[in-house]
Amino acid sequence: MAIYHVLPIALLAISNIFMTFAWYGHLKFGDKPLLLVIVASWGIAFIEYCFAVPANRYGHAVYSAAELKTMQEVITLTVFAVFSVFYLGEQLTINHAIGFALICLGAFFIFKGPLG
Repeated sequence: MAIYHVLPIALLAISNIFMTFAWYGHLKFGDKPLLLVIVASWGIAFIEYCFAVPANRYGHAVYSAAELKTMQEVITLTVFAVFSVFYLGEQLTINHAIGFALICLGAFFIFKGPLG
């Protein structure tokens, strides 16, 4: 794979790590004022955008918008699954695995192209 194919994927992965912390990292700090966690989350989200926007700009040269969005969703779920287990201490169940498998099946069809 050329760098142009890999770079958007790497940038999307990095952006999703930041966004997951922006959206869910504050759940461990339920005692902090809501306004404080909103402002902190905005700061983290700004960093996320610094990776997501170039990922989509560079990625659109080699992937369709639908492919980029599909990659982003699969990466998001992967990052979130790891985050929820290791940061939040939550357990993944078989239902999570089945749901994730179905989403991956959907991603397969997005990248497969027209059937027939």
